[in-house]
Amino acid sequence: MKISTLAIFLSTTAFLLSEEAIDPERAANTIILTDSGVKNLRIETIEAEERTFHKTVFAIGRVEDVPGRGYAVSSRISGRAARVTARIGDQVTQGAILVEVESRQPGNPPPTISLKALRDGIVTEANVIKGMPINPDDALLKITDRSLMWVTAEIPEQRAAGIKAGTIAEVTFPALGGAPITAKLLRFGIEADASAGSVHGIFEIENSTGRLSPGMRAELNIIISTREEVMAVPETAIQGDPSSRVVYVKDFELENSYVKAPVVVGDSSGGWVEIVEGLFPGDEVVTRGSYALGYAGGGGGVSLKEALDAAHGHEHNEDGSEMTPEQKAAEEQAHGEGGGHNRGGAPKWLIYYAAAITLAFLIAIQQLLNKRRKEGQSHA
Repeated sequence: MKISTLAIFLSTTAFLLSEEAIDPERAANTIILTDSGVKNLRIETIEAEERTFHKTVFAIGRVEDVPGRGYAVSSRISGRAARVTARIGDQVTQGAILVEVESRQPGNPPPTISLKALRDGIVTEANVIKGMPINPDDALLKITDRSLMWVTAEIPEQRAAGIKAGTIAEVTFPALGGAPITAKLLRFGIEADASAGSVHGIFEIENSTGRLSPGMRAELNIIISTREEVMAVPETAIQGDPSSRVVYVKDFELENSYVKAPVVVGDSSGGWVEIVEGLFPGDEVVTRGSYALGYAGGGGGVSLKEALDAAHGHEHNEDGSEMTPEQKAAEEQAHGEGGGHNRGGAPKWLIYYAAAITLAFLIAIQQLLNKRRKEGQSHA
């Protein structure tokens, strides 16, 4: 009976201590938002996975026409423009009639000749209108084939040593948006830019859609090395100061819950950061809204205990750990005896002190009873 009383006391004390000893790390690292909180922060996630990781050199460039891919349209006879079918910006195909020239030679009607497109291209210059006089030395139209374009990049001199002809770059165009386009380095320019400390790298790029125009800004990530199966996340997912990097990972079982996870980072390249430690494949990492999560506090959602209780269908402690049968029994007994026990109402030092005193008293009673029992046996 005495041992049973001692067991009840110890389980009750363990429960009280567990209620007081909330895991501060887990409580601080779990953020539970409401549905509106998720929408207001515009939370977006990406699944962490091992990917091909490129180490790159960043450069700024401009789009240019490829020299030698344009030609002028002119007339071999004098006359006037009887018909003009091409205007600046028009796409023309090989053999298409662009201008009809009426000769000055006599005739009824006067003889005419047709000026046709030599190759596919776009009309980049137009210096002819219907009815105007034409001479053989006039350049009436200029047609340029822009199915291929050049991107001339300013590569920092100190980074150019490891870049050779044939090197691939991923090129983005702020004016267009969308996914990067692959380009290949043809060669370096014949002169360096001494004032900028850079060399010109000339990249060739496909332009079958015709969206690229000369002068357009280009941003290049020139690939200088490649590694396979590297865990990496977008730069926008990384938060914290340089000595203590963290990411926010979506809780795998609790809705609208995000856990701050410390990570060790490696190389950064092309908008991605290598994760050396701290993540596993399949973790859903917050990209958009990750900075705001650091200031979300409690987030206005339910507590960690309430969220876990609802998800699992049974009770948990305030620190998120599962409530053991002993803790649950102790809680029920405490509620029954106390008529509504106020958890955490007593200071922690007082609980420890009362537990120590009571335990010492019970041990002393137990020792006294054992001593008397032994004395009785010896007298017998």
